[in-house]
Amino acid sequence: GKSTLLSNLAGVYSEVAAYEFTTLTTVPGVIRYKGAKIQLLDLPGIIEGAKDGKGRGKQVIAVARTCSLIFIVLDVLKPLQHKKLIEHELEGFGIRLNQSPPNIGFRRKEKGGINLQTLVPQSELDIDLVKTILGEYKMHNADIVLRSDCTAEELIDVVEGNRVYIPCIYILNKIDQISIEELDIIYKVPHCVPISAHHKWNFDDLLEKMWEYLGLVRIYTKPKGQLPDYTSPVVVKIDKCTVEDFCNKLHRAIIKEFKYGLVWGSSVKHQPQKVGKEHTLHDEDVVQVVKKV
Repeated sequence: GKSTLLSNLAGVYSEVAAYEFTTLTTVPGVIRYKGAKIQLLDLPGIIEGAKDGKGRGKQVIAVARTCSLIFIVLDVLKPLQHKKLIEHELEGFGIRLNQSPPNIGFRRKEKGGINLQTLVPQSELDIDLVKTILGEYKMHNADIVLRSDCTAEELIDVVEGNRVYIPCIYILNKIDQISIEELDIIYKVPHCVPISAHHKWNFDDLLEKMWEYLGLVRIYTKPKGQLPDYTSPVVVKIDKCTVEDFCNKLHRAIIKEFKYGLVWGSSVKHQPQKVGKEHTLHDEDVVQVVKKV
């Protein structure tokens, strides 16, 4: 499933056979989509106990920790048992799928005991439970601010501080083997994309969803007195898409000579408009940087 998908999406040959766990090492490939280059890694399948090192599971999950987006390829005929198993293995290694970091302020200090502030009513955590949890980690002095209704799990995640929060898309493969009615049900499941890697069905939907989950923004450059270069956009993340981030992506030295930027696109009222370096850019804006003389 995974290897067929990779070879069809990225045109890279990864060994394919009719049994599971064919891939034994990581196979890289690159997709060109909307002008951006996105690297795909075909990781070996993980088995139960992977987080404890079975089947070289630790190496596999360590690579997964560094990714911006995870595809979990499931067999549509037996999806749930595999989905739960894989999620459990990833969570045991500190990866949280499709979650945002808990809204908890946490600061260790030298003295003064444990100080707990709650900004909203809590259903689970109180001062005694917080003290017990922190006691497990030998912490007896800390300031904690709970800004949302948090669970004990979320507090532990913040205290340990080594969790990564990664968006995930579940790819249900082999949809050529099920009925239309079943397919309608699958479409209603969140974060799921049904495909058939063998027949190349529904790849466009998968790529569109991938783009949305990665949260990427394309920005085009315009040299002075020339037309914009629409062939190779500068791709930045949606949470880091100011003019300053864009300049740093091009070259570190540009921001030192930056005077103002001219922007064409949906993020400004006038075409073009003069902007400073803190202006936030939108997808497919065109930017021209004017330097100090």
